[in-house]
Amino acid sequence: MNPAQKALWFIESHLADPLTLDEISGVAGVSRFHMVRSFAAATGFSVMRYVRARRLSEAARALANGAPDILTLALDADYGSHEAFTRAFRDHFGVTPGAVRSLACIDHIKLQEPIQMDSTAADNLQPPRFQTSKPLLIAGLSDRYSHENGAGIPNQWQRFHQSVDRIPGRIGKVAYGVCCNGDDAGNFDYIAGVEVLDFSDLPREFASVRIPEQRYAVFTHRDHISTIRRTVNTIWNHWLPASGLKAADAPNFERYDEKFDPLTGHGGFEIWVPVRE
Repeated sequence: MNPAQKALWFIESHLADPLTLDEISGVAGVSRFHMVRSFAAATGFSVMRYVRARRLSEAARALANGAPDILTLALDADYGSHEAFTRAFRDHFGVTPGAVRSLACIDHIKLQEPIQMDSTAADNLQPPRFQTSKPLLIAGLSDRYSHENGAGIPNQWQRFHQSVDRIPGRIGKVAYGVCCNGDDAGNFDYIAGVEVLDFSDLPREFASVRIPEQRYAVFTHRDHISTIRRTVNTIWNHWLPASGLKAADAPNFERYDEKFDPLTGHGGFEIWVPVRE
């Protein structure tokens, strides 16, 4: 298992939380010495430099969108004061936070986007089981991605976990990561959500999707979540073409039950792929 992959997942899914090199190394299962060198070899960044660059980039995006309170952004980015944040922001981007907010534009600065995790083929994919799902109503947070820029999904899950208690009518403890509304250019909506009774009282901040009754090939992903792209790539580019089945026009999703630990990324989950003869 690649320690840098684990570190990237943990950083992106805990970006708004206090992060230390010791904590990141512990999640990756290696020493500080190992973490520093493996992360730099894989990404070209030091661990904490990447954390700072990502936090400042997210703050810049929020400022360009009109965030009114720079101090709140400073605290969210783990800076103790407005002044410390402004100094770090100016050193990194060459402009002040106030200038970015006034211009309402980030085209002139170079943001650090999430580094994409590994998507090479896996050699240990286990055969799936086949199951017909019941109809599901899923509500949660939605973002639009392409297959090239899905590295923002871990951070979306962090925001979901902070807001899930505001979703009314939740059924059970299972969480779902639903890919839907795909287009020919490879763009799709990803909803981090839960099953609900209905959508009638759903606050506007949440999106919804109906998953119809459908036959699925269900794969169990037992490795760390940072390797999910490898498993998904193997399913779609290796298993499905060799299976004699076709992909059905329906949402595909991940299913996370109570065994999955969102703090560490361990515990395993299922990947449900809609299929037809």
